Amino acid sequence: MLVEMAVYGSTVQGGQEMDQDRLETAETSARLVGNSFKLGYRFQRYWDTSMALAFFFAEVGTGVFLVSFYLDFVPGMIAGLVVTGTLKPYFHLAHMGVPKKSWRAILRPDRSWISRGAIAIGVLIGFGALHIIDLSFGVAVRLGLPEFTGQLLGYLAVAGALAVMCYQGMAMSASESFTLWASVLLPISSFFYALTCGVMITLVAAWGVLGAEQQVMLSNLAVALLVLDAAIVLAILLRARAKSKGGQFSVNLLTRGEYARSFITLVPVIGLIVPVIILAFGEGRWLAVLATAMMLIGFFAFRLLMFKAAVFEPITHDLAGSIGLPSTRTT
Repeated sequence: MLVEMAVYGSTVQGGQEMDQDRLETAETSARLVGNSFKLGYRFQRYWDTSMALAFFFAEVGTGVFLVSFYLDFVPGMIAGLVVTGTLKPYFHLAHMGVPKKSWRAILRPDRSWISRGAIAIGVLIGFGALHIIDLSFGVAVRLGLPEFTGQLLGYLAVAGALAVMCYQGMAMSASESFTLWASVLLPISSFFYALTCGVMITLVAAWGVLGAEQQVMLSNLAVALLVLDAAIVLAILLRARAKSKGGQFSVNLLTRGEYARSFITLVPVIGLIVPVIILAFGEGRWLAVLATAMMLIGFFAFRLLMFKAAVFEPITHDLAGSIGLPSTRTT
């Protein structure tokens, strides 16, 4: 049976009808209230596709840089810095809408995740570029600097990369209004998804450069990371479902409701299970390319749908009942 929705709303301008724009599904959408002030669950719509793209490219780029750094694969390090340093800021500023005013947020590291992220990206790009230059041309030696200078630059870039890989998930987990996000598992998922991207993209990009042992190592590591990603995604859903009604509502949207077909098909099946099968039982560069492309599709779908399925907890729900008004609480 459908869950009945009891909504108490004020009459405005001759009595507007209740919003029906999000009631496409049965049980998961039965208590949705749209975009006007009414009791029930409300979607967040501030973080959207452009923000999902910003998160996606930041994590892809830093993951590629980190794995390429480990392998001393200079083209991969350059590509990682370019992706993170261009596409991440572009889509983030596109999301914010007014770039000139956006810089105000960037200058407040004490209260702004945007500022903290900008600092992390600056550390990554700055020290990463210096490390690549030194690695390619031996600048530190030519300038008479200590031998460890080049390594120090690289480790500082790695520190920036690790911060970028985690900070976006930390920004989401700090949003207590959304149970789907408010979990320590969000930064963990960001880190391991970024690392998965780095391993699989580097495996493909450096296929002709890597030795046979390195190819096997990266392929096996990719399989392990994909399995770990699947476990983390499942844990995020289970934790959100058990934590609150809002979390349960969000999980239902992803698994049984409006976004179920997209989420189940793209995230666990195409993005995780199929790549594991391909890498575990297949051989060759083009199969690795296929597995990587499918993983990236699933990762972006995860990023986007985690934004779309987030709902505000219905705080007014209990407040209404406490003053004798009709409540949306179900029995």
